[in-house]
This record gives sequence, C-alpha cells and structure tokens, in this order.
Amino acid sequence: MPTRLTNEMIAAAIDGYEGQKKRINQQLAELRAMLSGGPAETATTPEAPKRKRRRMSAAGRRAVAEAQRKRWARIRGPSEPSEPATTKAPKAKRRISAAGMKRIIAATKKRWRLAKPAKAVSTAKRKAAPAATKVAVKKAAAIAPRKTVKTSPPIKKAVGKKAAAKETSPSSEQ
Repeated sequence: MPTRLTNEMIAAAIDGYEGQKKRINQQLAELRAMLSGGPAETATTPEAPKRKRRRMSAAGRRAVAEAQRKRWARIRGPSEPSEPATTKAPKAKRRISAAGMKRIIAATKKRWRLAKPAKAVSTAKRKAAPAATKVAVKKAAAIAPRKTVKTSPPIKKAVGKKAAAKETSPSSEQ
C-alpha cells in the first residue's frame, strides 16, 4: 500500500471491498441453499447504511474561500491596482549623449590606429611573396579557355626522375 492515502483513495477502497463483500455474501447464500435444499436466507447480514454526505455551512464555505484567497495573494504578491490613474509611467530608457558617443568613437579609432601598425608589419612580410604568385596564377587561369584545357593524371616524381636519369646517362647511349 502507498504510504500516503488520500480521502479519495480510501473511499474507493471502501467501495471496492463492499462490492466484494456483497458477492461473497451472495455466494454463501447460494451454498447454504444447496445444503438445506430450501430458499437461501438473504437477510443474514444487513447492509451497512451509506453514510450521509457532510454539508458545509455557508459561513464555513466563506471562511475556506477567504483563506484560499489569502494563500493565493501571498504566492502571487501584491495585486495590481485596477485604476489607471495610480499607475506610474515606465522609466524612460537611458540614452547616450552625442558628446559621449563622439568620445567613444574617438577612443575606438585611437585604439585601432595603435594596433594597426604592428599587425601591418608582420602580415606584410608574410604576404609579400604569395601575393605576387596568386596574381600570376589568376591571370593565367583567366586567359586559358576552360573547355580546351585537359588535365593529365599526376605523374609520380620518383618515376620521372628515373626516366630522366636513363635518358641522360652515358651508358644508355652506347
């Protein structure tokens, strides 16, 4: 059985057990009738009268409703007033002045100027040689028509060197 039983669970259990009790009593009565050979005694155990439902007075209902309202008010916090006259206007959003914006822009530009020469010197040395080759490659690609250019499969360098060595060696000419 669960550790916490609610009133609904207990009421459902009672109803279930009462139904079982009725079926058992009916079966007992049938068995007794078979033994004696006469009609079964149906009134051997009187049924427990159903308990009347409790009714709450109007004052009790008011008290419960008021207590619930107080609980909800505590959870939700203070309620908003319904009158628009007592509400405050929302606080205006803060904005930066033109002079403040100029100061920020000037400081940012100064930072960029100080940081730029160090980067420019280091990147200029790295990019000097590759930049010239990239331009030449791009021009050559632009001049050659794409449809007529066919690519051959790559040749292994080791094979090419051996073939070149055989052609130039004096032993192969004799």
